[in-house]
Amino acid sequence: MVDLKLDIRKRERLADQLYGQLLEKIVAGELVEGDKLPSENEISRTFNVSRPVIREALLRLQADGLVYSRQGAGSFVKARPPEGLIKFAQPSDVAGLLRCFEARLPFEGAAAGLAAQRANDDDINRIEQSLVELEKVLNTEAIADKADFAFHLAVAKATGNDFFVSILASLNSAIISAIQVNLKITQAGSPDRIQKVCEEHRAIFTAIATRDISGADLAMRYHIHRARQRVTDRLRDQ
Repeated sequence: MVDLKLDIRKRERLADQLYGQLLEKIVAGELVEGDKLPSENEISRTFNVSRPVIREALLRLQADGLVYSRQGAGSFVKARPPEGLIKFAQPSDVAGLLRCFEARLPFEGAAAGLAAQRANDDDINRIEQSLVELEKVLNTEAIADKADFAFHLAVAKATGNDFFVSILASLNSAIISAIQVNLKITQAGSPDRIQKVCEEHRAIFTAIATRDISGADLAMRYHIHRARQRVTDRLRDQ
């Protein structure tokens, strides 16, 4: 069995702690692609962790594309994330970070589509200004978390629906944390990564500015999907 030593932290969910520890083993290469994970029974006996907790952690790892399950055979490592994922975030926080991307995907896609339909000239100018600032900061060594969030907030404001703005603002802390990890990993990669991030944001702006409703929705969803991939796939845009 893999040498797991679950350090119980009372303030953290057990499933997130178990997720984080298995994630650390995968990132470190102690569990490599194709390796079989310990069975639910083995983990349960060793750590006195309930089966529902184990299943939740494994299901999250599957949903994040890091492990896969074969009926009757168990769970196996599917992909290895970049080292920056646990360098720039606590392993037990990663599950929540990826859930944030998951929640943003449909919500911000819909916001971009509405922005393309409803944005006035001031809204378009505000989005463009935030894009220019984002590109400027991205091309320095600074982490453009605030500029990135400002771009997404400008899109939400362009919907003309204050609920989109309120929801995004209420998620500020979680989104900023996810953006910080994503951008730190991005900056640690090749220069092409920065360029692709700029292109993704510009595609969103262009679709909104040209009133392409479905294109804006798709561009936003594509950007968030790719951002999530850059966090979980060490081979993405190297």
